[in-house]
Amino acid sequence: MSHVENELNSQPECWMRAAEQAGRYRDALPAPGERVAIVGCGTSYFMAQAAAALREGAGRGETDAFAASEFPYGRPYDRVVALTRSGTTTEVLGLLAELRGRTRTTAVTGDPDTPVASAADDLVVLDFADERSVVQTRFATTALTLLRAHLGLHTDSVVADARTALTTPLPDGLADCSQFTFLGRGWTVGLASEAALKMREASLSWTEAYPAMEYRHGPISITTAGTATWMLGEAPEGLARQVRATGGLWIDGTLDPLAELVRVQRLAVAVAAARGLDPDRPRHLTRSVILAP
Repeated sequence: MSHVENELNSQPECWMRAAEQAGRYRDALPAPGERVAIVGCGTSYFMAQAAAALREGAGRGETDAFAASEFPYGRPYDRVVALTRSGTTTEVLGLLAELRGRTRTTAVTGDPDTPVASAADDLVVLDFADERSVVQTRFATTALTLLRAHLGLHTDSVVADARTALTTPLPDGLADCSQFTFLGRGWTVGLASEAALKMREASLSWTEAYPAMEYRHGPISITTAGTATWMLGEAPEGLARQVRATGGLWIDGTLDPLAELVRVQRLAVAVAAARGLDPDRPRHLTRSVILAP
């Protein structure tokens, strides 16, 4: 079994530990009313998008999400939260250095023995969710679970859905599709983008991601027999019917959206195996992007 398979299968236990530790990190995470930005790169950026939408939707304060390289330095924030599995990503470390003494910062990382430990004002360590694989699975979802629990939005049913996602067979014919589109609404738009990224990284699949209501505005034109459209969360009225009318395969998100992402991770591994690819060695990728000066 590959590293990524082992790691994605451990997610229910990791989520439980993260939820239990949310109280321990209360002071390091955004307080109600703070104006907050959440940043990351790659997968962490998509988790930042989901977390920002959840926090603002819960009425906890204005919350934005940015790729670390695109942070608007002229915009004032009470706190910036950086998600970084490795703790070594160049863009994240540069952002934290630039904000030191100006804006309070928190880093959520899987490895405390890295430069991020001294770069941020506060540190949240999820070392039990760190990974050997290049392709992120459990660290990303565990970090988001911690932030959901901090907002009071995590429940035991989420873990139960994750266990279901790991044990229920994937829909027939799904792994044979030639193209995959993932859709979200609100906080699940970030999850849809992450789902598409997982399929690209692990299986070199042709994938796209959109807000669900935007899908009708052009992207649905590629949908046909042999393509799949997967909704993470509740679908807009009539969209499933429209997709099925094209001949495309429609996948309803019946579990908690974070658990649906686990199903996508399993699909990525399955498609990689069918194509003779090693998901632990994705093409052109490394565990952390460290740029030379």
